[in-house]
Amino acid sequence: MIGRSLTQEQQTAVDARVAAAAGIAERVWAKDDTVWGPAGQEEVANRLGWLDIADRLRAEADDLVAFAREVVADGMTDVVLLGMGGSSLAPEVLRLSTPPVEGFLTLHVLDSTDAGAVASTAAAVDLDRTLFLVSTKSGGTIETLSAFKTFWERRPDGAHFVAITDPGSALDAIAGEHGFRRTFLNDANIGGRYSALSYFGLVPAALIGADVAGLLDRAIAEAGENHDGASDGIWLGAALGALAETGRDKLTWVVCEPLGSFGLWAEQLVAESTGKQGRGILPIADEPLLGPEAYGPDRVFVHVRNSAAPMEHHDEALRALADAGHPVLTLETDGTPADLGRLFWLCEFAVAVAGWALGINPFDQPNVAEAKAATTAVLEEFETSGELAEEADGSVATLLDGAAPPSYVAIMGYVEGSEALAAAVSELRAAILERTRCATTFGYGPRFLHSTGQLHKGGPATGRFLQLVHPVTEDVAIPGATYGFETLKAAQATGDLRTLRAHDLPAERVTLTGDPVAAVRRLTDQIKGT
Repeated sequence: MIGRSLTQEQQTAVDARVAAAAGIAERVWAKDDTVWGPAGQEEVANRLGWLDIADRLRAEADDLVAFAREVVADGMTDVVLLGMGGSSLAPEVLRLSTPPVEGFLTLHVLDSTDAGAVASTAAAVDLDRTLFLVSTKSGGTIETLSAFKTFWERRPDGAHFVAITDPGSALDAIAGEHGFRRTFLNDANIGGRYSALSYFGLVPAALIGADVAGLLDRAIAEAGENHDGASDGIWLGAALGALAETGRDKLTWVVCEPLGSFGLWAEQLVAESTGKQGRGILPIADEPLLGPEAYGPDRVFVHVRNSAAPMEHHDEALRALADAGHPVLTLETDGTPADLGRLFWLCEFAVAVAGWALGINPFDQPNVAEAKAATTAVLEEFETSGELAEEADGSVATLLDGAAPPSYVAIMGYVEGSEALAAAVSELRAAILERTRCATTFGYGPRFLHSTGQLHKGGPATGRFLQLVHPVTEDVAIPGATYGFETLKAAQATGDLRTLRAHDLPAERVTLTGDPVAAVRRLTDQIKGT
């Protein structure tokens, strides 16, 4: 049972929505697309394969492990996943949550168009002993295919490449033409953000020695408990929808170690599923946990609590938040990586139910395509003129002027990720939170375009957007293209900035000069000093 601390008013709203959900579980399992609107909507009935994918793939668990051992026996030591959004986030969480397992591979996830990130990934592995996992549902994702072309040019041997994609996709054809070692054809009736328990999550899990059978068994057990209106998934989804309708639409994840990265995956699931038609739930992952006075009346907290090794400061902070009247929901976990299977499935089901509660289709992503089109337009301008469009830097003080809940501040970093940068961004978020009480998010570009980017444009128009851009002087060429990764990154940043402004949303760019970590800290000092 999900733990809950709600005021009487909050409990009344949740109870009403849960009561209205009677029969919803049965209809979801019957794959009744009218749960989310009129019959025949695109991307509804053909997006429900996630419901029973764990059960259908359970018989393949041993084969996936055998494949991993075969790769290791052939001398591979590392695997580089080339993916974006739904193809990369579940593997990243599995990587960060699973201790190294002897006799399996070390996973590197490349989901960036930053030239420094591409170069760093290449430098981190021995190309002769590396397997490249090219992972994209559509088979046409520009970031993934650009990375594939780059690494294929450096190691043009199909034995070093594996594809995960939908049947009949462009990548399916590429894999055949290039003699890929193996192609895993996923169930086409699963969208990217619901694909954690499909080949997109399980193949990299097997390669790093994660407990594939355990992940699936826990997901199957959770699915078995969610066939009626009394289930945790129904309650959680209805509760999140009800709380959002009362103004508590900032879903703040507090996750105990060793599963602390879970919020990265949950962020995409919630934002891309619910942020549309001017409605939505904004997920907050990895925000500094402060005292109750730092938060506005737009918050709901979900505590993924490790019951085997609870983190005392989490428990204390969340008790204080509950005492102050903030809704706090608790999902208990035993802290093992295998329990991610249960959490993945439960959250997928709950977010599908939240879509029902909000009256939206949780399986489409109309504004993601908008961002892609904006990038294409900037690249076409570049190819015509030979010059890349530039946007002037703006003022952070202007962006934050008058900011208060229910506004939120989204920090969008077109920069190579690192632990040091993450720490600096955390300090920046704390400074913004302390000054404005606004919820803060952070995403690496272009990864966030495939997740929170949907909610930025399609959700409630309460966002304020701070774009951080760090140019890299040494570009990495993209074979077959007239531009390199830095040009692609810059086009994505400019396209996104233009799109936000076209929606009349406040958005400012700041160029990080020199060391990006130091530059972020200077920005934090500015905010604290104004």
